[in-house]
Amino acid sequence: MFNRKIRATAVAGIALTVALVATGCAAGGGDEGGAGGDADYSITFLPKNLGNAYFDTSDAGGAEAIEEFGGTYEEVGPATATPDSQVSFINTAAQQGVGGLVVSANDPDALCDALNEARDNGTKVVTFDSDVNADCRDIFINQADAEGIAKVEVDLIAEQIGGAGQVAILSAAATATNQNAWIDIMTEYIASDYPDIELVEVVYGDDDDQTSFDKTAGLLSTYPELKGIISPTTVGISAAARYLSTSEFKGQVALTGLGTPNQMRDYVLDGTVTAFALWNPGDLGYLAAYAAKALIDGDITGAEGDEFDAGRLGSYTVGANGTVLLGDPFTFNADNIGDFDF
Repeated sequence: MFNRKIRATAVAGIALTVALVATGCAAGGGDEGGAGGDADYSITFLPKNLGNAYFDTSDAGGAEAIEEFGGTYEEVGPATATPDSQVSFINTAAQQGVGGLVVSANDPDALCDALNEARDNGTKVVTFDSDVNADCRDIFINQADAEGIAKVEVDLIAEQIGGAGQVAILSAAATATNQNAWIDIMTEYIASDYPDIELVEVVYGDDDDQTSFDKTAGLLSTYPELKGIISPTTVGISAAARYLSTSEFKGQVALTGLGTPNQMRDYVLDGTVTAFALWNPGDLGYLAAYAAKALIDGDITGAEGDEFDAGRLGSYTVGANGTVLLGDPFTFNADNIGDFDF
């Protein structure tokens, strides 16, 4: 739970310089990872789409972890984040018989048949960032509690617009499970705690830079009294910031949401954005890789109460519905953004 007064102090250990590991590199080589063992640590990461800075960072964290425990890392994915665009990659991974598949899902239902076929073939399935239905995977690595993520974004925009006025939400794909969960909580939270804020519309940029840029322009044209935009997606917030930074609305329309420091640094320093939030995506991918290892080793099954080691992040416990929580989101602003590099 977050107070309206947003924390700005650094959380120890959140900063991470992610070590980029070349696709397919492995310690010790061969089809089977695991130093001195028979476990198959071939693990494939499947983000929502390639060329997305957020997933570049999260998947690099996964590569870092896989190198640590002597596995084989691969990243595959579609160019665009559409509901069924990941199915063919899941099918290929299943046919290859990879030990683990780590997926950020574009749709909660469309991937289920393919994922369950992969599981039937012995592949352990970990979802991260955006989940599928719980019966289609073994474990979900959640970046932070949905309520905490949603409320910190609303609190930030409320602080920046003085607690009153019109706001809009610029989301990713309309089918993204994480986005929709956050938006539902935001809507309820605004209605209950900020009666002078009016949520006028939710629009979808489909995690595409140009589409998100155009949607920002459309919002500002449609709602001349708009006071703020919340974008709970790294692609959306950076595209919206790019639009605002050279427009007449800079300094007049507040923008917050979820972004990475490297994407948002210039916009914070030039005054386009006051503050935004995120967890460490490198840590998210790192934790997902160690969860896949624990499943492959048979140390956990995804049952509530299962515990496993996650390298430098320490020990984690599986919660209800096979969910593992990375930790709390963090607020970045001009005072601290220079301390982070991801």
